[in-house]
Amino acid sequence: MLAERPVRTEPTETTEPGGFEAGWCASDLGEHRPCRYTYEYYPYESLPPLDSARFTGDFAWLGGPGAAPPERSAALAALDGALAAHGLALPAEFIAFQAGERTHHALDEVSVTACWTSISEPLPCPGEPGTFLVRFLRDQQDCVHWYLCLRPSGETCVVWSPVDFAYEYERGREAGAAELRAEIRWCAPAFEEFAYRFWAENRIWHAVHGGGPAELDQPLRDYLDHYGPTAASPHTP
Repeated sequence: MLAERPVRTEPTETTEPGGFEAGWCASDLGEHRPCRYTYEYYPYESLPPLDSARFTGDFAWLGGPGAAPPERSAALAALDGALAAHGLALPAEFIAFQAGERTHHALDEVSVTACWTSISEPLPCPGEPGTFLVRFLRDQQDCVHWYLCLRPSGETCVVWSPVDFAYEYERGREAGAAELRAEIRWCAPAFEEFAYRFWAENRIWHAVHGGGPAELDQPLRDYLDHYGPTAASPHTP
């Protein structure tokens, strides 16, 4: 699919506690949730609710992380060490997912827009001293980047942005902090919840554009049922 910069489906003022506007960047779910472009920006409150108690860090919905190759574990340990210099740490669930043989490429493999795992060094979060971003997933044409957001308070969440902050810092960060921060959107309270929603929606996309929702297991059918049989386009007056 040809990627374009995400387009907001409708105005929303919802913000998370850290002040980022909340929204989900994704593609369509067939007629159940239309999308004019490769990506649209859906209000977070419009998404199917997820049971946070289900996400314990074991990734049982993927069959568990599996074995961790030593080189991958070493790379994550080095990243964790770089964060420790700032008083921060990678979440255990993130380490397990990214190290695991079964889970490391799980999002890449299901992505309908050829997103791929790409883990960055710690990147200062614009406009929020002491907070750092770690990119972990990017669109094939760099239209969207997903980051862990790690705060000194110990809070961790997932955010996305059309901005490649690694590139911005490499080129001297010509844009101001306020301008860059305005390009960040909060999308999940924790990594596993983000990973599940991303995985679930891409699985659903394949089903509704292939053999139909009957191919889905019950949790994914329930997710799709949140939108009803079909949904009017958010762009329809």
